[in-house]
Order: sequence, then C-alpha cells, then structure tokens
Amino acid sequence: MTGRIELIIGGARSGKSALAERRAEHWLGEGTAKELIYIATAQGKDDEMAARIAHHKVTRSNDWQVIEMPWRIAEIIAQLALHQCALIECLTLWLTYGLCEVSEAEFYHNKREVLDALSVTQGNVILVSNEVGHGIVPMGELSRRFVDESGRLNQDIAAIANRVDFVMAGIPLNLKSEIK
Repeated sequence: MTGRIELIIGGARSGKSALAERRAEHWLGEGTAKELIYIATAQGKDDEMAARIAHHKVTRSNDWQVIEMPWRIAEIIAQLALHQCALIECLTLWLTYGLCEVSEAEFYHNKREVLDALSVTQGNVILVSNEVGHGIVPMGELSRRFVDESGRLNQDIAAIANRVDFVMAGIPLNLKSEIK
C-alpha cells in the first residue's frame, strides 16, 4: 500500500502553507499520522527570504520535525513510513534551485526521482507549490522556462496525487479528490 499524496497550489500569500499545515496537523490529531516532517526547501540567501523563513518558523507548531533540504528530497520521500506525514514547502523554490544551481541533466534526473519516490512512498505527503501560469508570458528566457517547468511539475504531481486543491484568498477549491 502506498501513501496518500496531496498537492496544494495557489498564488503567493494565498494561504497554501497554512492549509497544508492544518491538514497535516489534523491527520496527527486523528491518528492518521503519528509523526510530522516539514521538508523546507527555502534558503535564506537574502534578508527578505530569511525573514520569510523566520515567519514560517515562529507560526509553525512544535509538532514538526524540520529538515532543511533545498534539492535532494526524493530519498526522504521514498523512506517515509506509513505513520509519517511529510509536508514539502515548497516545490517552487525546489524548482528554482534545480533550474539555477544544477545541470539540466541533474535537474531532469532528480525530478524523475521525486516523481518515482512519490509513486512508491508508504508515508503521506503534502506538497505546496505556486501556480504561476495565470499571468502573462514572461519576457526573459529563464523566466519563461521557470513558468513552463513549474506548470509541467504541477501537472506531473497532480497526476500522481490523490487530492489537489487550489487556494485563493485562504479558501481551498478542490480540483481532484480520490478517497484512499
């Protein structure tokens, strides 16, 4: 039996993270999960991002074990046990790392590893990602590639996921729901 995979997408400051944390903590409260693991992909490379990370840390409950991992998340996902719930925050930053910090071959290889790990994990995984495809087509090559790869990544994970929610103004809209 494989675990439950949920994807929560939305714009910046839409309420995605809060929904993901509440959902995981609900699973902990009802006994579906006995351990919560927060896989944080953000890196505080500037003051503004460091402040965002600090905000997330102080608003998060103490129920979470935090793993800061900007890139190699597939092994963590694959090793999750049935009683564990991992929240991956966020795919957009993970994607940025892949597009800007590693070779194209490594990017596609690691993406495949993540998708394969999600397909076989025994744990429950909630993935948070920005939906960036609702705006105009960006002018720069890297920006266009980011929008394209983000859309492809969200589609690939949505195809695997049991549930997909789009969040706007703090309100989730269910796009896909399979009871498991």
